[in-house]
Amino acid sequence: MPSPQLPYHTVYILRSLPYPTQPYVGYTRNLEARLVAHNSGQSPHTRKFQPWIAETLICFSDKYLALAFERYLKSHSGKAFARNRLLSC
Repeated sequence: MPSPQLPYHTVYILRSLPYPTQPYVGYTRNLEARLVAHNSGQSPHTRKFQPWIAETLICFSDKYLALAFERYLKSHSGKAFARNRLLSC
């Protein structure tokens, strides 16, 4: 009998292919659908920098912890943390 899947909450960092210094931080429960939305221009914040690739994925079992981490990554100190520890460039 297969084990039930846990409801993961994913905080992600995307990297723009034409603008490699342009990251985007977000939260989702369905990364595949969210990446399609970013790359098809459905998100006004990422439309002009598409296409995007997922560079960093962090999964949480707790929704509120994931949302708090996303909010942190969007802060000034969180951007420095991501630049120094999570992003490859």
